[in-house]
Amino acid sequence: MTEGETRDRWKRATEIVGVFLLSVVAVLTAWCGFQASKWGGEMSIAFSQASSARIQAANAEGEARSARAFDLTIYASYVEAAGSGEDELADYIRQRFTPEFEVAYRAWLRDGQIERAPFAREEYVPEGTYEAQELNDRADEKFAQALENNQRGDNYSLLTVLFALVLFLTAMSQREIVPWVARTLLTLAGVVAIVGVSILATFPIRI
Repeated sequence: MTEGETRDRWKRATEIVGVFLLSVVAVLTAWCGFQASKWGGEMSIAFSQASSARIQAANAEGEARSARAFDLTIYASYVEAAGSGEDELADYIRQRFTPEFEVAYRAWLRDGQIERAPFAREEYVPEGTYEAQELNDRADEKFAQALENNQRGDNYSLLTVLFALVLFLTAMSQREIVPWVARTLLTLAGVVAIVGVSILATFPIRI
């Protein structure tokens, strides 16, 4: 086989490998763009859910504050009536205690009234307190999820830059240049492509 035939074979092989790399990497680049877009959408949804949960938590906290204010008012009236010896009025007011405050009040009496008031008891949990805590926890969870989704989208976007490098090296290898330079560029493009595919395989997928 003459030197010219060998050169032609290498050129054809380089062209075939180059076309294959260009085709595969073009598809992978499009896929990364699609995934970056999908994860960006997931980020927006998670941020929206976090904001909604935070608003609901604020409403629940407002409900808890209102419940506490109501219990304070009722208890103050009860103490005033009991202190004035108006037992009938005191009993009437006692019947208006909310279930949450009644539990704390009984525990307070049972333990010898150590605390200054039933409100200091751990049993006292105004209506809306648990809901507010759960909603705040949900908001924190969704916010963290949004940040994670944003990072995933960024990772896919960065990978498109790596694949763009593969496209550049492959395109340069197809130009009329010294054969060993073309082969070197193509080999480097193949190595970068393998690295990119290996990284891509570790990324989560969103359809």
